[in-house]
Amino acid sequence: MPIPKAHAKTHTGNIRSGNEDCFFTDDALGLWLVADGMGGHEAGEVASAIVTQVIADEVRDGRSLSDAIQRSHRSILDAEEQGLGARGMGSTVVAIRRIQPNQWQLGWVGDSRAYLWTQQGNNEGELQQISRDHSYVQALLDSGAITEEEMENHPERNVITQCLGSLEIPRVRVDTLEGEWKPGQKILLCSDGLSDEVNDAEIANILNEHDDQVTAVEKLIEAALRNGGRDNVTAVLISAPETEMPEVTPTNKIKLIISIMAASIAAFLLAGVLIHFFG
Repeated sequence: MPIPKAHAKTHTGNIRSGNEDCFFTDDALGLWLVADGMGGHEAGEVASAIVTQVIADEVRDGRSLSDAIQRSHRSILDAEEQGLGARGMGSTVVAIRRIQPNQWQLGWVGDSRAYLWTQQGNNEGELQQISRDHSYVQALLDSGAITEEEMENHPERNVITQCLGSLEIPRVRVDTLEGEWKPGQKILLCSDGLSDEVNDAEIANILNEHDDQVTAVEKLIEAALRNGGRDNVTAVLISAPETEMPEVTPTNKIKLIISIMAASIAAFLLAGVLIHFFG
């Protein structure tokens, strides 16, 4: 059965000396994520690495994506208590998991983003942001205090309202969203180093012009660097299978078993008839 495939890349950027971003991709497991660490040298990268490792381990052990993200929050706090990293380190995360052959679940904390790109027949694809930033400017936009245009250039656009590892939040709010894989779709996960430098229209143009995953990711990173590259930049691009994946339900399984049994019985009876007449 075909499965979604991903390509990922991270870059330090034009200004930062270290890279606090981290990503994880495992097509077979059906888990892809981007974590953007905060806290300075030898702290942010520790937090994002903890998030990446804990979520991957928890999902492998059968826990839900939401629970896995929540546990990564607790793991950062525990690491601080043990003297790992630095006090106040934290990380955002955006992660997607395959929960059925034809379904995905998205989970996020902070302002790392997820975009859905859908091919519109023979026309150009349509890009939609499917995550919603946990940020100060998003709250201003939701309240009607600012417009989307003002949001893009707001001086406090990088102020987030929650993150993994926050000392003030015993439990983070993990937002989730579910959807179905459709042929021709792509899902882009990225840190704000990409979304702050490359607007939605430019992201859409790059995905429209470059069907190849590797090339598309390269062009997205190049655009972020060309437009300033003031932060670490990470992109994970996941492509849905080219064909529809049949939904696996208990009813479908029963139907399949009955069909196999019927075919086996028919073959057995036919063999008996042939032996009777020709044996």
